[in-house]
Amino acid sequence: MIHRCLLAGSVVWFSSLTLASEAQPAGVFPVVWEVSQGIQTPESVYVEPASNAVFVSNIGDGGPAKKDGDGYVAQLTLAGKVTKIKWVTGLNSPKGLRSHGDILWVSDIDRLVGISIRQAKIVQDIAVPGAKFLNDVACGPDGAVYVSDTLNSKLFRCLEGRVSAFAEGDEIESPNGVLVEGQRLLVAGWGLGLAADFSTKTLGRLFALELQTKQKTLITRQPLGNLDGLESDGDGGYIVTDYLAGKVLHVTAASEAMTLLKLPAGTADHAYVPAQKLLIVPQMNENKVTAFRLRTAK
Repeated sequence: MIHRCLLAGSVVWFSSLTLASEAQPAGVFPVVWEVSQGIQTPESVYVEPASNAVFVSNIGDGGPAKKDGDGYVAQLTLAGKVTKIKWVTGLNSPKGLRSHGDILWVSDIDRLVGISIRQAKIVQDIAVPGAKFLNDVACGPDGAVYVSDTLNSKLFRCLEGRVSAFAEGDEIESPNGVLVEGQRLLVAGWGLGLAADFSTKTLGRLFALELQTKQKTLITRQPLGNLDGLESDGDGGYIVTDYLAGKVLHVTAASEAMTLLKLPAGTADHAYVPAQKLLIVPQMNENKVTAFRLRTAK
């Protein structure tokens, strides 16, 4: 359910994070750093755990489904310094990012691209037959790559270069954000009744699919938003974004949801580092990446 027990202007301690009412401005959390120079339509941010390198997928200026070759991945540090703004180029409209071993997997409209992190070079290019709008990417411990196709309301699985359908239909609510957690695939739904402007008749929910049986378990029973990014909060809950509303939401381990931040529309696929309470948000329409510090309860 959506928890709305705050008075205007007040701040309540909830779980391990400071949560703000919808009336609170983004300034309730301090901005740690912001990068805009060289950033063009950023869709996804990912912190590679072995190196703490921050990767940002940039769609470029051609639109989220255009095959124009001007998409690229930028590399930053956790402190917000640019390592290389065009770390890897030659992509079309790159979106989701996730790594397994040395390979950074990137979704790119209708293909999965594997980039060697060590070489900063594309080493795999895998077509996903029938895909329309590949979005977020998740990796399992066995190396399986899961990727959402929002416009098809479909999830694909790729292992050792072989692609297969994992789940599809209205049951998976036009999936966007995905995250492997144990034996489950967590899914952030965009919603049902998808229109040409990406609005929906029904907002999406957060749910889980068992990797073996594909059984669905709702995490939020009520519609929550046009959900995009999905990350663990490190405390049994999740941080998700609502792209169209510009919201960053916290879903606790008790499945209660509340707005953390209200940003402009275009709040996309974020990264979160629980140990530092560091939230890194790509703001697609603003052409910038902003890092916030989420205050902890005292």
